[in-house]
Amino acid sequence: MSQAQGIRIGRILGIPIYLDLSWILIFALITLSLSMQFSKEFSKWSSEEYWGVGILTSVLFFGSVVFHELSHSVVAQHYKIKVVSITLFLFGGLARIGREPSKAIQEFNIAIAGPLASGFLAGVFYGVKVAFPGNDMVQAAAGQLYWTNLMLALFNLLPGFPLDGGRIFRAIVWGATKDFSRATRVAGASGKLIAYAMILGGIGLSFRYGWENIWLAFVGWFLLNAAQASVAQVTIRETLAGLRAADVMSHEVPTVPGNMSLDEYSQEVLRTGRRIHIVTMDDRLLGLMNVAALNSVPRDEWSMNSVQAVMVPREHILWAAPEEPLQRLLERLMAADVNQMPVVQTTDDGAAHIIGMITRDAILRVIQTRSELGAALSNR
Repeated sequence: MSQAQGIRIGRILGIPIYLDLSWILIFALITLSLSMQFSKEFSKWSSEEYWGVGILTSVLFFGSVVFHELSHSVVAQHYKIKVVSITLFLFGGLARIGREPSKAIQEFNIAIAGPLASGFLAGVFYGVKVAFPGNDMVQAAAGQLYWTNLMLALFNLLPGFPLDGGRIFRAIVWGATKDFSRATRVAGASGKLIAYAMILGGIGLSFRYGWENIWLAFVGWFLLNAAQASVAQVTIRETLAGLRAADVMSHEVPTVPGNMSLDEYSQEVLRTGRRIHIVTMDDRLLGLMNVAALNSVPRDEWSMNSVQAVMVPREHILWAAPEEPLQRLLERLMAADVNQMPVVQTTDDGAAHIIGMITRDAILRVIQTRSELGAALSNR
């Protein structure tokens, strides 16, 4: 995952967990708000007690968000959908999956798992609250966690894409129409309506009751952008429909020897403008070299290192088959956070030959060209 996506804090069930930098802000604000609330409700508590309970409640709340996202992830993994990561950010959490579900029932089950998980936690914390009636600290923390998990479950059931409720709504429309693109557009339109309502509601409440209600408008703004992005992804899917890797790949397969120095490689990149090369030695494939690997080595060490020392080894190279659909290939490139892949043809005798190279930029150019051509044709 790129640095822009957050700080990695661990791995659960094989899924990397990241913190977006915005999480630090919201964690501090929630802790401050809870501590101040506890200090007013329980005046006999010491400052250490209400701050301690505030911090613990905040930690358990974000643990609840992780549990919510893990529930989505476990069901996605059940359907053989790779979960790339889970990120905690300003408005909660986000489970990033490698591809969209292939069936409406898969989408429905993955989406419903989150609200069910939060509802389950709400029940657990309510049970803890009932079980310890004489303990103010347990009552305070469990009561807050019961309420926030209940609100998290109900909020996510709103039929606004990409909230869980919006995905459930899309699954229902998808199952009824058998048309994924149409279902996404319908769910996206619903998401935009809810987002606009939240933005207007947040602004109105802020003017009437105080600016602390402006957070509702920010959540609506986030949902609006997410809904627009989801509809854009459907447009990309339709634009790439019918295209395969072989249709877009470059047939030129530039190679460099493994014993070439990084200084010499940098000159080759500058001379040709090519950012990726296959590394060979005595006609044997050793690996793949690119500008990212070059830049991972300090400039003053380029003359002392060879391409073979920093390349991506052959066993770690991601391959594309010439018949692979371009949409799926783009999803793999983005999930793996790489910009290019060799295209490999397997012969009848089992031998594998690199027949071309495909880059993310090449796919994006196809999307742009087809979109422009479609707009031009529609204006005729």
